[in-house]
Amino acid sequence: MIELKSPAEIERMRVTGRFVADVLTDLGERADVGVNLLDLEHRARDLVARRGATSCYWDYEPSFGKGPFRNMICLSVNDAVLHGLPFDYVLSDGDVLTMDFAVSVDGWVADSARTIVVGTAREEDLRLIRASEEALEAGIEAAQSGSRLGDVSAAIGAVAAEYGYPVNTQFGGHGLGRTMHEDPHVSNSGRAGRGMVLRPGTTLALEPWFAATTDRIVYDPDGWTIRSADGSRTTHSEHTVAVTEEGPLVLTRRVDEVVHAGNDPR
Repeated sequence: MIELKSPAEIERMRVTGRFVADVLTDLGERADVGVNLLDLEHRARDLVARRGATSCYWDYEPSFGKGPFRNMICLSVNDAVLHGLPFDYVLSDGDVLTMDFAVSVDGWVADSARTIVVGTAREEDLRLIRASEEALEAGIEAAQSGSRLGDVSAAIGAVAAEYGYPVNTQFGGHGLGRTMHEDPHVSNSGRAGRGMVLRPGTTLALEPWFAATTDRIVYDPDGWTIRSADGSRTTHSEHTVAVTEEGPLVLTRRVDEVVHAGNDPR
């Protein structure tokens, strides 16, 4: 069942979204060569505690995970892309780091992810990251009142195809609001004109994620961390978006964010 949110409820989600955005900005500024992933996890814990927020990840135990997730942020490095468990790892020059963060503030959830390069960036990594960011913006632009969910999926998948990146459809975006995962599932590939009609008050977490050369995934022994099956680098971009009469409203936009408008697969 899709729970439509009122304008007042969307504004409360926007408050949460601002906090999520600020945390990802803070952690992005701290992530550097020589920084341990556990330092970033502890910083996230500190910021959550100060805000009086509630982590959506702590004790999260879905069917695809191995036991409860006992961290407040997903940190995935290089070929790891989703649900990365923070562990004792020191970031090296050129590492690709994905940070995925979701919390509830006063009963309303927001969810966002970003991928950055630590230190010296390889051109192919920047291209991969740009592809997911452009795909996210294309999905956001397609999330118009009266459009269909397939329009969003098709827009995301079209950017991946233009860049030449394969798309995995096992994991994708989702509805959210009072909880982190609500209906509907939002695939990162699909056919325009299909699926449910988007109505004002629909709130979605759109999250294109790509691996450079495969659409297959493998799990780490920790039962959580998902990697590309061939070891290729990965990227993940996510925003919480509300469908409104005036157009899509991004609730987790970062103040330091560069918005990529239009595709540039060079």
